[in-house]
Amino acid sequence: MKNDIHPDYHEITVKMTDGTEYKTFSTYGKPGDTLTLDIDPTVHPAWTGGGHRLLDTGGRVSKFKKKYEGLGF
Repeated sequence: MKNDIHPDYHEITVKMTDGTEYKTFSTYGKPGDTLTLDIDPTVHPAWTGGGHRLLDTGGRVSKFKKKYEGLGF
């Protein structure tokens, strides 16, 4: 590796949404900083298997459903 071109790799604390914390190494911030997550694997539907919602912005979902209602969706 070339010298003096890579970011500093140091230990930080990651704070999950439920308040639990763990230490890891990262290039984020400065040594000892805390990274507070808004979304993490404990609450995100992709990892929890939770249902998802369709946001009907401007009636797009309604228009789609109406257009294809005869096809059995």
